[in-house]
Amino acid sequence: MSEAPASPEAPAAPSNLTRRLVLATLLGGLVFVGLSLYTDVGKLAANLSTFHFEALAVAIGLASVNYALRFVRWQYYLRRLEVHVPTGESALVFLAGFVMSVTPGKVGEMFKSLLLFESRGTSVARTAPIVIAERLTDLVALVVLCALGSLSLKDGPRIAVVFGLVVAGVLAACAYRPLGELGLRMAARLPVIKKLAPKLRDAYESLFVMTRPVPLAVGTSLAVASWSIEMLGLWVVIRGFPGCTLSLAATAFTYATSTIAGALAMMPGGLGVTEAGMTGMLQALGGAEITPSIATAATILVRIATLWWAVAVGAVALAIFRRTLRRR
Repeated sequence: MSEAPASPEAPAAPSNLTRRLVLATLLGGLVFVGLSLYTDVGKLAANLSTFHFEALAVAIGLASVNYALRFVRWQYYLRRLEVHVPTGESALVFLAGFVMSVTPGKVGEMFKSLLLFESRGTSVARTAPIVIAERLTDLVALVVLCALGSLSLKDGPRIAVVFGLVVAGVLAACAYRPLGELGLRMAARLPVIKKLAPKLRDAYESLFVMTRPVPLAVGTSLAVASWSIEMLGLWVVIRGFPGCTLSLAATAFTYATSTIAGALAMMPGGLGVTEAGMTGMLQALGGAEITPSIATAATILVRIATLWWAVAVGAVALAIFRRTLRRR
């Protein structure tokens, strides 16, 4: 891939992006319809009519703080790789990546690397590992929340241990060079992948830098803080329904496990899986006051405050980025 900046339209494929967003939005609408049919529509509407919508505004604010902390991590990783981008432009690139939150496992946030290639000519292979490091530290943070929340549950610790072992294995492969080198050698022998061997090595070198003890600790700490704040959005939304409460431990376990399940299912934005898991766990852990209709309503509101708010922010940031790039 050439290091020269591409045209603004080439890498991003706006028509394909629009098509994917429309399809994801339709899928999200179907998920919400399915949730509504799962419970009594009349009761769902009645519960929403009594909901204190200022709680939704607070949840959106908490999600926005999550984005701010994750941007700090993004900037930290860029500096670790000695990629220098003006702060304002970097913020637009970072936020524009949210428009791809409705891709499986959020891997579409590699879009940020394409935008950096457009604006700065920075190699995609050099910056794409940042997205991988972000997903790794996000996963570690969610496992930490899951483990903390599970302490009040009977079988929760076992679940947390399983997730922890999986994450440890992935981190070991990324951070322990002999394992990484073994993987690169095996990839170089495969007929199709061997052509990408040089790019894979560049990507691994960047990922190796970001999974050293210090950057890994910094990235994970920021991830734990950011996801803890966004998790509080669920807690606030539940309290927005008169007479409903949920312990912080149950909130953390519900939010973390449903988010992880959605990511592992590789559905766009975890659609369907995350909502079903969150609704079911709210009923199981919330007590008698959290009825199926309240659990459904809370899930819909939380997903609006987290997933769909992120997509909206990303769309606005991308439009501003495109306009700025054309002017430049």
